[in-house]
Amino acid sequence: MNIETSGFKGVQRGGAHTARTMMLAELGELLDYCGESAVEPADFRQAIEEKNCLGKRSAKSRTLTYRHLVDLYGLSDAQLVFRGLRYFWDKDPDGRPLMALCAALARDRVLADLAPRIWGAEPGALVTREWVEEQIEALAPGRFSAATRKSVAQNINATLTQSGHLRGRVKKVRVTAQPTSGAVAYALLLSWASGALGPALFQTLYAKALDCMIEDAIVLAEGASRRGWMRFKRLGEVMEVAFPDIINATDLEQLHEQD
Repeated sequence: MNIETSGFKGVQRGGAHTARTMMLAELGELLDYCGESAVEPADFRQAIEEKNCLGKRSAKSRTLTYRHLVDLYGLSDAQLVFRGLRYFWDKDPDGRPLMALCAALARDRVLADLAPRIWGAEPGALVTREWVEEQIEALAPGRFSAATRKSVAQNINATLTQSGHLRGRVKKVRVTAQPTSGAVAYALLLSWASGALGPALFQTLYAKALDCMIEDAIVLAEGASRRGWMRFKRLGEVMEVAFPDIINATDLEQLHEQD
């Protein structure tokens, strides 16, 4: 699937977490303010910069906020990553933290590289900023200055606190996130769009972000299917997913070209 039109950022280096967190609160306020009326980045830009829907104090702050949100989420219904996020966002408010995380993982290489190392820690483990800085340096030796490493580590830890993988203000402790049917369905959409099929749907970066056993994720996927949010069929090791209310002809054509 074409990464530019689907909303994935592929292997591009860098990402919004060099400057900000995944901005869960701002995303929620923006989507609540815009409702279904905004479908393109320009619509969201107007809401943020001209109407100041997020209550920022300066024009510069409004512009930077808009740019970071576009970087993280695309803010275009033409992109599958954002269109799917918006679809499940409205249907499952409790799943929003994990949905936002999955979307950010699809678009931020720094977050995608670091997050698995952090959620690989055992529940109850202390996750310090210094330890995360060590992981950053191990992944990209010499790439970031000491000040940037500190900022990235703080932003990553804050994001994973927003998503429910960490708890605490100063001292961060690893806890288990709480996936919902909507979050699982969205993770499976991103997995499918990334080319995963069958059991591999539950082994991608997005599925692992759900922080639960595969069998538990399957149960939640079945719940999403019963609600009509997606189609999920399982017969032994054979698994199929479909998203008729989200996937359009262009998406299918791009997937066919990819295959």
